[in-house]
Amino acid sequence: MPDEAITVLVVDDERIIREGLAAILGVQSGVSVAGTAGDGEEAVDLCLRLRPDVVMLDIRMPRRDGLWTLRELDRRGLLGPGRAQVLVLTTFGLDEYVDRALAAGAAGFLLKSSSYEELTAAVRAAAAGQRTLSPAVTDRIIESHLAARRRPDSGDLARLTGLTARERDVLRLVGDGLSNADIADRLVVSLNTVKTHVSRMLAKTGCQSRAQAAVLARRALR
Repeated sequence: MPDEAITVLVVDDERIIREGLAAILGVQSGVSVAGTAGDGEEAVDLCLRLRPDVVMLDIRMPRRDGLWTLRELDRRGLLGPGRAQVLVLTTFGLDEYVDRALAAGAAGFLLKSSSYEELTAAVRAAAAGQRTLSPAVTDRIIESHLAARRRPDSGDLARLTGLTARERDVLRLVGDGLSNADIADRLVVSLNTVKTHVSRMLAKTGCQSRAQAAVLARRALR
């Protein structure tokens, strides 16, 4: 396995889906399937042992579901930048889980009907700490859950108090779905400067991913 290969753990209670996803990802250049799991408890155990870069996690499973798994990975210090990035497997029919998964630290979402190219692109983006679905898909999910609660609560506002003006600008643009390169163009700064601002913004707000930061921006900066 090349040193730079992205390691992935596939978690789904349906064996045919689990093995299918592993087979698809296993033949992609620069991607290696570290293992598979059939439920949340097994997934946490394997994350402790294998330390994958990306976890592809089904949201609905018996015993321990995806939400429990996200919380447990976070509790054990296994979730977030520099650790495991979690892609939640979902359908638009399961939208009630999406905002809870974002709040728990999910990096993004995949439809089980995604193409090979979309699966691979999402894994690479998650491993790089980037948004893991096209802005159109992610925006549709986020907007559907935040439309009814546009006014920020005191907790959301408190998370912004340590941000500089420029970090607030970056958070707002992340909420608009812009990539680091797009933000650099918009603010007329270097890409490295944007990466630094994004890193500091995530740390100060307690967000585990850009997707989670996008939700905060849409709650608190609109």
